Order: sequence, then C-alpha cells, then structure tokens
Amino acid sequence: MTKPNVYVDVNVLQTVPSSNINRDDTGAPKTALYGGVSRSRVSSQSWKHVVRAAFKADNIDVGTRTKEAANLLFKALQQLDSSLDDDAAKAKVAEIFKTAGIKLDKNNETGALLLISRGQINKLAQYALDNEELDKKELKKVLKGDQSLDLALFGRMVADNPELNVDASAQVAHAISTHEVVPEYDYFTALDDEQGEDQTGAAMLGTIDFNSATLYRYANINMRELVANLNTKDAIHGATDFIKEFALSMPTGKQNTFANKTLPSYVMVTVRTDTPVNLVSAFENPVMSDHGYMTPSIERLEKEYKATLSLVDQPLLTVVLSKNDAQVGDQMANLTELLEKVSATLSEVVQDENTND
Repeated sequence: MTKPNVYVDVNVLQTVPSSNINRDDTGAPKTALYGGVSRSRVSSQSWKHVVRAAFKADNIDVGTRTKEAANLLFKALQQLDSSLDDDAAKAKVAEIFKTAGIKLDKNNETGALLLISRGQINKLAQYALDNEELDKKELKKVLKGDQSLDLALFGRMVADNPELNVDASAQVAHAISTHEVVPEYDYFTALDDEQGEDQTGAAMLGTIDFNSATLYRYANINMRELVANLNTKDAIHGATDFIKEFALSMPTGKQNTFANKTLPSYVMVTVRTDTPVNLVSAFENPVMSDHGYMTPSIERLEKEYKATLSLVDQPLLTVVLSKNDAQVGDQMANLTELLEKVSATLSEVVQDENTND
C-alpha cells in the first residue's frame, strides 16, 4: 500500500520597518485589499527570486532562466569537443531544439525565458555528441531530468512544447500585512556639493513611497512532487534548504535607502499528510493595536492553527521558532534545530515515488 502524500507548511511572521521592497508600476509598495482594508503586499514572484539568489549564494544547485539556452548549449558542445567547429556546433544546437520542439528566433533565442539546469545543458551536449540521429523521447528525458532545486520547486512552463513542462512542487503565497497599512511618502532634496554652502534651492528633489508592516508569509511543499522531480534524498535536503532560505531571505527593493533587512519573529513549520493549510484567515479581520502588531499576530496565528484541527488531520509534526513562548507545537531553540527536526520527520515518512510499503 502506498503511503499518503506529505505536505510541508511554512508560516512566517516578520516585521518590516519603513521600506519599499516590492514596487508596483508607479514605484509605490504593492498592496492588496483583504478583509475590507488595504494591506502591504510582497509578491510571491519577488520572494521566489530572492530564494533562488540565496540558493546560489549558498552554492546550492540552481538553474538559469534565459532566452539564450541555445548559446549555452553551443558553448557546452565546444567544451566537450574542442574539434567541433562553429558551424557544426550551431547545426547540432539547431537540430536539438527543433527535435525537442522548442522554437528559436533569428537571433538564436527562445521566444520566452526558459528555466534550464546546468546538468540538463551538459547532458544535452553529451547526448548530441553521442548520437548522430536524435530521438524526441530521449531529449524529453534529458530535459526533464537533472533538475536543479529551483526548477524542481518552482516548475517550468514551455509554451512551445508542454511535454517539457515541469510541475512545481512548492507554492508561495503573496505576503500580506496582518493589519491595515496607510501609504506614506518621503520628500527629499539634494544639494550640489560644488556650489558651496551659500547655494539656494536644491539641485534635485523627489519623493519615495514607503510603508511599514508586520507581514504574514506562507509557502508549502508537496513532497511527492519534489521526490518525482529529484529523488528522495535530494528532496528531503532540498525541502530544508528551501525552508531556511525562505525564512531568512528578503527582497532587496530600495534596501540601500531604507536598510530594512530584518529577521522573522516567528516561524512555524508543519508536516501534514492530508492537505496544505494557509492560515491567512487569522488576519481576515485586521489586527488593531497601538503597541505593536507582532504579539497579537502570533496569538491570532496560533489560534487559527488550533481552529483548523477540527477540519484537518493532526499534523505529523509542528515546530515553532518564536521570540514569544509558543502555544502550539514544539518550540525550537534555533533555526538549525528546527531544520534538523523537519529533516528527521521527512526521512521517516517520505518515500520514493514508485516504492510501496
């Protein structure tokens, strides 16, 4: 009998001071209407981008999202076979992309950004050198295998050939403030240093929009999908890598202006076998306070967590890292302990896609 699927929920509460970490088309911080009031919002795409950057900084395998995949393959071919001249390499590249069903334009670029791992590029090059005649099914295997962690987590869409799509194993919600946010702006001026102290007027002036907020952030991982994209060992390791980088990363918009880098005040990770659960309903009625939002936000979140237990199964694991005493789950001393606890639990319950009890 096949074991049930396993889902990992990651809930984060984080206070961000005056900042503009994710801007809309007018340059103002993004917002959302929730519970009848305006909230600060940070898009899921923005947070996934910085998670990918954090993976790269920590030497975790990441792919590249580019229109220049053909050029990368061209370089890989010549690195593997230095005797291959430019024309022969270009011909092989064109044949590979045509057989795979991916269109190239006159500039030898894909029509849309393509997320591809370095392993896939190298395997494609080796396959092309080893086989005079290309097989579409074999190319599909190459382009679906050797996935980098970001590709396995966030997936890939290939409009030219949906067979090459990769289903995402992680979902990341837009972060929103637990309370109402009123937009603010900073009026600034700058003087010309070469004009001396007696200059009148300003050489430059402008405004910057900003806000401050206590954000609720949520993401989940479908472990069955992550195992299918990677393998059991790498999936478990990748899940804890994602939890760490999701918790510690922050979008960098206007960071030099506001120096707004903070750390979470509360992290709760839950391992479930029935369904992922976003606890944002805790804040549908916005938190109201004149002495800080974090403590009442934690209380709301833990109350919502308890309320969900009447609707879903008891989680296999709930661990919390908090500046306050946790009222749910097991409180961890630090992030390392939390990640080790999650890893140990996943090692017990996660299995290979094709393995039965």
